This record gives sequence, structure tokens and C-alpha cells, in this order.
Amino acid sequence: MTAQDSATDSSAIAVSGDPGPGGAPAPHGDPAPDSGPAPGRGPAPDRGGARAAPALPTPFALRTGTLLAALGVAAFSLTFPATAWALTGLGPWTVTTCRVVLAALIAGGALVALRVPVPNRRHWPGLLVVAAGVVVGFPLLTTLALETSTTAHAAVVVGLLPLTTAAFSAVRTGVRPSRVFWAAALAGAAVVIAFAVQQSGGALTTGDLYLFGALVVCAAGYTEGGRLAGHMPGWQVIGWALVGCLPLSVPGAVLALAGEDVHLGGRAVAGLLWLAAGSQFVGLVVWYRGMAAIGVARASQLQLAQPLLTLVWSVLLLGETLTPAAPIAAVAVLVCIGVTQRARVPAGAVRA
Repeated sequence: MTAQDSATDSSAIAVSGDPGPGGAPAPHGDPAPDSGPAPGRGPAPDRGGARAAPALPTPFALRTGTLLAALGVAAFSLTFPATAWALTGLGPWTVTTCRVVLAALIAGGALVALRVPVPNRRHWPGLLVVAAGVVVGFPLLTTLALETSTTAHAAVVVGLLPLTTAAFSAVRTGVRPSRVFWAAALAGAAVVIAFAVQQSGGALTTGDLYLFGALVVCAAGYTEGGRLAGHMPGWQVIGWALVGCLPLSVPGAVLALAGEDVHLGGRAVAGLLWLAAGSQFVGLVVWYRGMAAIGVARASQLQLAQPLLTLVWSVLLLGETLTPAAPIAAVAVLVCIGVTQRARVPAGAVRA
């Protein structure tokens, strides 16, 4: 879609999942906080009198967004090993609630220090979806799963998250990637599933039920967060979602600490701190900003590399062993990632 087409159809708006502030797309970085359109006025025209409506991310946005999303994947790849460390001294409910409280304190401090205004009322339903999926649901379900599953097995099962997120994005934002993209995404998911079956000897574990539930809630949170990152900076999306959970997470942490055994050691503390600062806040900040730049569907496929990175960390940090199939799966997944990144995928939907 060209700028000329956009000028012809005055109702078409290009967005990163939804219209940006005031209905106009934001420049390369995170868009400014949403202030809403002026009463009685439509979106402001650009300098040429027509609104620019790129169907694809610019080369600069593509490079920058890909780098940011990749940094987010690197941070997420340490989540399962850090959770395993935290579970050496804390119970699953304590780990889940305390990581949310600590991350919310970090995010709340930044929001207060920078005097960030409270988001528009219409954004809060989306923030609640982010909170339910990314802040509470995924951490809790994966922590419960790791009580019976190894980090290697859990990481590979969660490798289905890219395909799940792309599907949620197609439904929620209206973005329609090309057939090449879907073919590569399905191929990557097939590789991950085959590797998971090979790792587990062909049998599902009880923790897999938790993991499959985690896939659904996390994909919904990622998709909604990527959409909201078109209205406010990515760090504010996860920041407000974390702060919104404080009324539940603080009492939950108190009850969990009182009801579960606590044996703090170096690994337990280090794991909990990484979960709060790295996985729950910093990783999601760069992840949402990357999704806003290159689109939810394209960014999601970078997570095909996450299970393999987690497998490496599980060997280095937890002493787990890899099967000979791991390098083969790694190469196959990297090929699928390369195809999805080169396939035609709009950064946002064009809606009437």
C-alpha cells in the first residue's frame, strides 16, 4: 500500500496493530504516549498533505526492531534456568508472586521518576490481558511445570509459542503474513515438536498440561502488548501491567512466603532477581519495542531460537545433557527463522 493509496482512501490507517496516537503512525522509535485525537478533527496529514501508510517496516525499523526482539529472546532464554535456580530455595507460588512484586517495584519507580501519565481508559483492557498472560499466567504455569519437567523439555515445548503468537496476531491485529511465512513457521514448529518428542521418549509429562496452557495465555499477552506498543513506549506497556498487578501480587507474596518453605541461597536469590529484573521487565521492554517496530508476527518467529538457547543454558548452568539431535534441530530452526524474517509480513494492519 502506497502513500498515494492512503490519500485516496481517507479511512485507511496504517498501524502497528492499531492506530497510533491521534490516528497517525509514530516514527521509528516507540510512539509517544497516547493523548487521543483532537475533538472534531481527524488524523493530522503529513507534510505532503497525505498520510504515509507503509505496508512494510522500513529497513532501519527492520534492523533495529529485529535486534531489540532478539535481545528480548536472549533474556527470555534464561527464564527457565533462573526459575530452576529460584526453586532450589523457594516454592512455586513464592517465586511467581515475588518476581512480580520486585519487577513492579522497578517499573513503578521508573514510571514515577519520569512522571508518566496514567494510560487512557481504553487501553486498560489490553493492559489487563498483558498482565494476565505475561505477568501472572505464563510465569505461574511454567513454574508449576518445572516441578515435574526438566528445563530442556519445558523449553522445547514452549518452542510452539512463535506459531501460537503469530496465529493470535493474525486474528487480533488483522495482519496477514504471506504463505511463505506460514510455511516456514509451521516447519519450525514441526522441528520443535519432533525434537520435544525425541527428548521425552515419545511420552507427554504432567507438566506439559501446564506448558500448553502457558502457550495460550502468553501468546495472548504478547499479541496485546505488541498492539499497545503502537500507542505507548514498550516499557510503559509492561510497566503499567506490572503495577496493575500489585493489589493481587503483594497479598499473594505474603501468603506464599507464610505457607511455603524458604531456604535462601546464592542460586535461589540470583534466580529470583533475574526473573524479576531480566525476564519480567528488561526482556519484555526490548521485546515489545521490537514487536512495535517489525510487527508481532515477524518478531514472534525469532523465538524459534529460544528453546535452543535455553538448552545451552541448561547445560552450562544446570548440568543437564543434550542429545545428538540438538545441533540438527538448531540448524533447521535457524533456517526457518531466516525464511520468516525475509518473508513479506506487514508491520501492522491497514484498516478501514
